[in-house]
Amino acid sequence: MVDTKKFKVLVVDDTTRNIQLVASILSQRNIELAFATTGEKAVELVEEHYYDLVLLDVMMPGIDGYEACRRIKKLPFGEHTPVIFLTAKTDQDSLIEGFDCGGIDYITKPFNQRELIARVETHLKLKDYETNLEKKVNELTHEIEATQREIIFTMGAIGETRSKETGNHVKRVAKYCYIFATEYGLADSEARLFSEASPMHDIGKVGIPDSILNKPGKLDADEWEIMKTHAEIGYDMLKVSERPLMKAAATVALTHHEKFDGSGYPAGTVGKEIHIYGRILALCDVFDALGSDRCYKKAWPDDKIWALIKEQRGKHFDPDLVDIFFDKLDQFLTVRESLRD
Repeated sequence: MVDTKKFKVLVVDDTTRNIQLVASILSQRNIELAFATTGEKAVELVEEHYYDLVLLDVMMPGIDGYEACRRIKKLPFGEHTPVIFLTAKTDQDSLIEGFDCGGIDYITKPFNQRELIARVETHLKLKDYETNLEKKVNELTHEIEATQREIIFTMGAIGETRSKETGNHVKRVAKYCYIFATEYGLADSEARLFSEASPMHDIGKVGIPDSILNKPGKLDADEWEIMKTHAEIGYDMLKVSERPLMKAAATVALTHHEKFDGSGYPAGTVGKEIHIYGRILALCDVFDALGSDRCYKKAWPDDKIWALIKEQRGKHFDPDLVDIFFDKLDQFLTVRESLRD
């Protein structure tokens, strides 16, 4: 018997003597027993408590064991709880009905002590293995997701470093994105996904020559056309992945230079047809860029930044997002101050 934990078993039988017999047989095992004498009470207990196993009599007053099992299987705690029927009915139809309603095994009455112990211990071991396997899978999944986030941030920081920007830029933008996404009404899970993907918005800059990327003066027309390709370069790098985080990053990379009035690039998409990730990134990126020193400019004063954002409401930026920005300005400034370069 697995002894790393104390198993909880619910015994359901309308005959007190049968409950006492099961208790005496299992008393030396690493098991905590609970009892019920009706199907209704069994359902009530499973609704309120977690059990590793239910031993369920078939023939009881009120709802029988089959109906009790059906109801148990509809409960959050009961859906994955194994049910073993205690029954004197061993004809084929009765056994099939027991399996059809969610039972996984049966123990015949009168009880055989060795059979009872063997079947209970076998199913508890299986349940323990299943629980541990699920835990390990969840741990591995979280580890993979954490690794993806680290890769996303590192690659995003690399892209920014090539243009002489700091890792704090992508950190700030990520936090701005989360504020915007939650205030706009995205579910928290999607807001976090978007925030985690946002550092990749400029990853396509790895494909832009340094002579253009870090030119101290204004780009000429040909250079500007090359610079604009970074959106599609980033998208092409990321679009092949089916991972939600990478798919979100691909969308971010492709759409963050679109403008609400359709004058942006690469597709010239208009208004709400621009993915919400791109609309949010457009404002976050500009806000952070204007307030930071770059190789081609010094940081702007705040009043000048506020004036430009207001002036670009409905042009570069989604009007709804501009309203959110000024409504939650204190939050954005707190982030900026906490992550100064």
